[in-house]
Amino acid sequence: MTAPDPVRFGEGGDAAVLLHRLELTVRRRLDGLLQGDHLGLVPGSGTEAGDSRPYYPGDDVRRMDWFATARTQLPYVRETIADRELETWVVLDLSASLDFGTADCEKRDLAIAGLAAVSHLTVRDGNRLGAVVTTGEQVDRYPALPGRLAADRMLRQVVQTPRASGGRRGDLAQALESLRRPPRRRGLVCVVSDFLGDPDWERPLRALGQRHELLAIEVVDPRELELADVGLLTVVDPETGQTLEVPTGNDEVRRRFAEGAAAQRDQIARTLRRVGAGHLRLRTDRDWVADVVRFVADRRRAGAGGASR
Repeated sequence: MTAPDPVRFGEGGDAAVLLHRLELTVRRRLDGLLQGDHLGLVPGSGTEAGDSRPYYPGDDVRRMDWFATARTQLPYVRETIADRELETWVVLDLSASLDFGTADCEKRDLAIAGLAAVSHLTVRDGNRLGAVVTTGEQVDRYPALPGRLAADRMLRQVVQTPRASGGRRGDLAQALESLRRPPRRRGLVCVVSDFLGDPDWERPLRALGQRHELLAIEVVDPRELELADVGLLTVVDPETGQTLEVPTGNDEVRRRFAEGAAAQRDQIARTLRRVGAGHLRLRTDRDWVADVVRFVADRRRAGAGGASR
């Protein structure tokens, strides 16, 4: 299996050409893995509340509409609607920390590629896709619309999102909270971020998991996990502007950095498990499409069901 071409949306190339090439890559290697398995949405009579009607002998008493029954003094049952289309929302974090990459691409490019993969795999048969993009300086909201044309238009607009100038991290918690009010029909919520900074996103993500299926795509660069021995290295935090000189030639410094980075990533993984989210990690130095294939295969072997799996 050959590695896909690196995705680099920030090098002045034609975004439409890059997105088309990315679509061909995704469809060739991932098509047929995720779509068509809305197990919780198709069978049975549905879960979304519908209208009330009078009770007839043989109706399921568990569907009694007690409010209408008390109001009219006649037995009523609540009908349900079988929603056979999947609604997917993607919360995309494009903070300044994602404008970084030391391997095949920047984390920002990989995050947009993750959004494109979710788009190509879920938008069909009337399924709807929407997105909330946060950069720290602005929050862009794209309504959930059906169809490939709407998804492609949204992808082109996301690619053109201005880079954050730094000094402030995107408010991931607020972006997640915006999907809770007003409540939305059950579906899939996918969060694409490096999950750095304060874990204030845990509570709104847990709340979303009570109604929706959750998928977290963590974007990582290898230099965030370990330091290379390059002598005295000057590093700059893109979100605070703080500068620090690191003596990477010191073995103890590199060891402590690797241990701290591993502990941070383990904490992120534990938090995502606590909220019940599927966890997919994509790295800028790996074949990200192959990682997606392995993730889906592992989930299927585990026998996991649900609306989006």
